[in-house]
Amino acid sequence: MNPAVFLLVSLCCCCCCCLSAAQEEIKKTESEDRKCQTSEGSCYPDLCKLLKDFGVMEEKLRTTVGKLGVMETQLKVNENQLEEVKNKERMKVIFSAALGGNGHIGPIHHDTTLIFKNVITNIGSAYNPSTGVFAAPVAGVYYFNFFYHAGGNEVKYISLFKNGQRMVTSSDHKSSGDGADNGANAVTLQLEVGDQIFIRLMANTHVWDSENHTIFNGFLLKQV
Repeated sequence: MNPAVFLLVSLCCCCCCCLSAAQEEIKKTESEDRKCQTSEGSCYPDLCKLLKDFGVMEEKLRTTVGKLGVMETQLKVNENQLEEVKNKERMKVIFSAALGGNGHIGPIHHDTTLIFKNVITNIGSAYNPSTGVFAAPVAGVYYFNFFYHAGGNEVKYISLFKNGQRMVTSSDHKSSGDGADNGANAVTLQLEVGDQIFIRLMANTHVWDSENHTIFNGFLLKQV
Protein backbone atom coordinates (compact mmCIF):
# COMPACT_ATOMS: atom_id res chain seq x y z
CA MET A 1 0.00 0.00 0.00
CA ASN A 2 1.08 3.50 -0.72
CA PRO A 3 2.52 4.99 2.48
CA ALA A 4 0.63 8.22 1.99
CA VAL A 5 -2.65 6.37 1.64
CA PHE A 6 -1.88 4.29 4.75
CA LEU A 7 -1.19 7.44 6.74
CA LEU A 8 -4.40 9.08 5.58
CA VAL A 9 -6.44 6.00 6.50
CA SER A 10 -4.80 5.84 9.92
CA LEU A 11 -5.53 9.51 10.59
CA CYS A 12 -9.14 9.06 9.59
CA CYS A 13 -9.53 6.05 11.91
CA CYS A 14 -7.92 7.98 14.78
CA CYS A 15 -10.19 10.97 14.21
CA CYS A 16 -13.23 8.75 14.10
CA CYS A 17 -12.27 7.10 17.38
CA CYS A 18 -11.66 10.46 19.06
CA LEU A 19 -14.94 11.83 17.76
CA SER A 20 -16.81 8.76 18.93
CA ALA A 21 -15.22 8.99 22.37
CA ALA A 22 -16.08 12.67 22.59
CA GLN A 23 -19.66 12.01 21.58
CA GLU A 24 -19.95 9.28 24.22
CA GLU A 25 -18.59 11.65 26.89
CA ILE A 26 -21.06 14.35 25.85
CA LYS A 27 -23.93 11.87 25.99
CA LYS A 28 -22.79 10.70 29.44
CA THR A 29 -22.61 14.28 30.70
CA GLU A 30 -26.03 15.16 29.28
CA SER A 31 -27.46 11.99 30.85
CA GLU A 32 -26.05 12.93 34.26
CA ASP A 33 -27.35 16.47 33.85
CA ARG A 34 -30.80 15.19 33.04
CA LYS A 35 -30.63 12.79 35.98
CA CYS A 36 -29.64 15.65 38.29
CA GLN A 37 -32.34 17.92 36.90
CA THR A 38 -34.96 15.17 37.25
CA SER A 39 -34.04 14.09 40.76
CA GLU A 40 -32.84 17.33 42.31
CA GLY A 41 -34.18 20.14 40.08
CA SER A 42 -30.69 21.43 39.19
CA CYS A 43 -27.53 20.39 37.45
CA TYR A 44 -25.53 21.01 40.66
CA PRO A 45 -26.21 18.45 43.42
CA ASP A 46 -25.13 20.75 46.27
CA LEU A 47 -27.28 23.56 44.95
CA CYS A 48 -30.18 21.16 44.48
CA LYS A 49 -29.95 20.09 48.12
CA LEU A 50 -29.68 23.69 49.25
CA LEU A 51 -32.78 24.66 47.29
CA LYS A 52 -34.65 21.65 48.57
CA ASP A 53 -33.74 22.47 52.19
CA PHE A 54 -34.70 26.08 51.58
CA GLY A 55 -38.11 24.95 50.30
CA VAL A 56 -38.66 22.88 53.44
CA MET A 57 -37.64 25.80 55.64
CA GLU A 58 -39.94 28.14 53.70
CA GLU A 59 -42.88 25.80 54.22
CA LYS A 60 -42.11 25.55 57.94
CA LEU A 61 -41.91 29.33 58.10
CA ARG A 62 -45.33 29.65 56.45
CA THR A 63 -46.77 27.19 58.95
CA THR A 64 -45.20 29.09 61.85
CA VAL A 65 -46.50 32.43 60.56
CA GLY A 66 -49.97 30.92 60.23
CA LYS A 67 -49.87 29.65 63.80
CA LEU A 68 -48.64 33.04 65.02
CA GLY A 69 -51.57 34.70 63.22
CA VAL A 70 -54.04 32.38 64.97
CA MET A 71 -52.37 33.03 68.33
CA GLU A 72 -52.44 36.79 67.71
CA THR A 73 -56.15 36.67 66.90
CA GLN A 74 -56.88 34.63 70.02
CA LEU A 75 -54.80 37.04 72.10
CA LYS A 76 -56.85 39.98 70.83
CA VAL A 77 -60.07 38.12 71.63
CA ASN A 78 -58.81 37.41 75.15
CA GLU A 79 -57.76 41.04 75.61
CA ASN A 80 -61.18 42.27 74.45
CA GLN A 81 -62.93 39.85 76.80
CA LEU A 82 -60.74 40.95 79.69
CA GLU A 83 -61.41 44.61 78.91
CA GLU A 84 -65.14 43.91 78.74
CA VAL A 85 -65.03 42.23 82.15
CA LYS A 86 -63.07 45.17 83.57
CA ASN A 87 -65.58 47.62 82.11
CA LYS A 88 -68.49 45.71 83.60
CA GLU A 89 -66.80 45.71 86.98
CA ARG A 90 -65.92 49.38 86.69
CA MET A 91 -69.36 50.47 85.47
CA LYS A 92 -71.59 49.26 88.29
CA VAL A 93 -74.05 52.09 88.90
CA ILE A 94 -76.55 51.86 91.78
CA PHE A 95 -78.01 54.58 93.95
CA SER A 96 -80.72 55.06 96.52
CA ALA A 97 -81.48 58.29 98.38
CA ALA A 98 -84.23 59.67 100.59
CA LEU A 99 -85.48 63.23 101.04
CA GLY A 100 -84.46 63.26 104.68
CA GLY A 101 -85.78 65.52 107.37
CA ASN A 102 -89.07 65.24 109.22
CA GLY A 103 -91.95 67.11 107.66
CA HIS A 104 -93.41 68.25 104.38
CA ILE A 105 -92.08 70.12 101.34
CA GLY A 106 -94.58 72.38 99.60
CA PRO A 107 -96.96 73.53 98.47
CA ILE A 108 -94.68 75.75 96.33
CA HIS A 109 -95.95 78.03 93.57
CA HIS A 110 -93.55 76.64 90.95
CA ASP A 111 -92.14 73.28 89.91
CA THR A 112 -89.30 72.26 92.21
CA THR A 113 -86.56 69.66 91.77
CA LEU A 114 -86.53 67.49 94.87
CA ILE A 115 -83.13 67.01 96.46
CA PHE A 116 -82.81 63.60 98.09
CA LYS A 117 -80.11 64.45 100.61
CA ASN A 118 -80.01 61.26 102.63
CA VAL A 119 -77.84 59.02 100.45
CA ILE A 120 -78.21 55.33 101.25
CA THR A 121 -76.24 53.85 98.33
CA ASN A 122 -74.28 55.58 95.57
CA ILE A 123 -72.08 53.05 93.77
CA GLY A 124 -70.48 54.81 90.84
CA SER A 125 -71.17 58.27 92.33
CA ALA A 126 -73.60 59.12 89.53
CA TYR A 127 -76.19 60.66 91.86
CA ASN A 128 -75.46 64.15 93.19
CA PRO A 129 -77.04 64.74 96.63
CA SER A 130 -76.37 68.48 96.33
CA THR A 131 -78.58 68.91 93.26
CA GLY A 132 -80.85 65.85 93.33
CA VAL A 133 -79.72 64.99 89.78
CA PHE A 134 -78.52 61.63 88.48
CA ALA A 135 -76.15 61.91 85.47
CA ALA A 136 -75.53 58.77 83.40
CA PRO A 137 -71.80 57.92 83.49
CA VAL A 138 -72.07 55.44 80.60
CA ALA A 139 -74.51 54.79 77.79
CA GLY A 140 -76.92 52.05 78.75
CA VAL A 141 -80.35 50.93 79.89
CA TYR A 142 -81.26 52.11 83.40
CA TYR A 143 -84.08 51.40 85.79
CA PHE A 144 -85.50 54.14 88.06
CA ASN A 145 -88.28 54.29 90.61
CA PHE A 146 -89.56 56.64 93.31
CA PHE A 147 -91.93 56.38 96.26
CA TYR A 148 -93.56 59.19 98.19
CA HIS A 149 -95.62 59.75 101.30
CA ALA A 150 -97.81 62.85 101.77
CA GLY A 151 -100.74 64.18 103.72
CA GLY A 152 -104.20 63.74 102.27
CA ASN A 153 -105.21 67.35 102.73
CA GLU A 154 -103.09 68.61 99.76
CA VAL A 155 -102.66 67.66 96.12
CA LYS A 156 -99.78 65.31 95.34
CA TYR A 157 -98.11 65.47 91.91
CA ILE A 158 -94.57 64.12 91.44
CA SER A 159 -92.82 63.41 88.13
CA LEU A 160 -89.57 61.83 86.96
CA PHE A 161 -87.78 63.79 84.22
CA LYS A 162 -85.15 62.83 81.68
CA ASN A 163 -83.30 66.04 80.90
CA GLY A 164 -86.25 68.43 80.40
CA GLN A 165 -88.84 65.82 79.42
CA ARG A 166 -91.37 64.29 81.82
CA MET A 167 -91.22 60.48 81.69
CA VAL A 168 -93.59 59.18 84.40
CA THR A 169 -95.82 60.66 87.11
CA SER A 170 -97.52 59.68 90.33
CA SER A 171 -100.29 61.88 91.78
CA ASP A 172 -103.34 62.03 94.03
CA HIS A 173 -106.08 64.58 94.64
CA LYS A 174 -106.85 66.43 97.84
CA SER A 175 -109.15 64.62 100.24
CA SER A 176 -110.55 65.87 103.52
CA GLY A 177 -111.35 62.35 104.65
CA ASP A 178 -107.93 60.87 103.87
CA GLY A 179 -105.20 61.50 106.44
CA ALA A 180 -102.23 60.34 104.30
CA ASP A 181 -101.39 59.09 100.81
CA ASN A 182 -98.61 57.04 99.26
CA GLY A 183 -97.64 56.82 95.61
CA ALA A 184 -94.95 55.42 93.35
CA ASN A 185 -93.90 54.85 89.77
CA ALA A 186 -91.02 53.26 87.84
CA VAL A 187 -89.50 53.38 84.38
CA THR A 188 -86.72 51.83 82.28
CA LEU A 189 -84.81 54.31 80.12
CA GLN A 190 -82.06 54.12 77.57
CA LEU A 191 -79.58 56.91 78.34
CA GLU A 192 -76.55 58.42 76.69
CA VAL A 193 -73.55 59.62 78.67
CA GLY A 194 -74.48 62.78 80.56
CA ASP A 195 -78.27 62.39 80.36
CA GLN A 196 -79.85 63.70 83.56
CA ILE A 197 -82.62 62.13 85.62
CA PHE A 198 -84.37 63.94 88.48
CA ILE A 199 -87.66 64.14 90.38
CA ARG A 200 -89.81 67.27 90.40
CA LEU A 201 -92.56 68.29 92.78
CA MET A 202 -95.05 70.07 90.57
CA ALA A 203 -96.37 73.55 91.44
CA ASN A 204 -98.85 73.88 94.31
CA THR A 205 -98.42 70.30 95.50
CA HIS A 206 -96.56 68.78 98.43
CA VAL A 207 -94.72 65.70 99.71
CA TRP A 208 -93.62 64.55 103.14
CA ASP A 209 -90.74 62.54 104.60
CA SER A 210 -89.76 60.97 107.89
CA GLU A 211 -87.56 57.92 108.34
CA ASN A 212 -86.99 57.70 104.58
CA HIS A 213 -90.62 57.40 103.46
CA THR A 214 -89.96 59.35 100.25
CA ILE A 215 -87.14 57.85 98.20
CA PHE A 216 -85.51 57.90 94.76
CA ASN A 217 -83.68 54.83 93.35
CA GLY A 218 -81.92 53.78 90.16
CA PHE A 219 -79.36 51.42 88.70
CA LEU A 220 -77.69 50.41 85.44
CA LEU A 221 -79.22 47.34 83.86
CA LYS A 222 -76.99 46.99 80.80
CA GLN A 223 -74.34 48.98 78.96
CA VAL A 224 -75.04 49.57 75.26
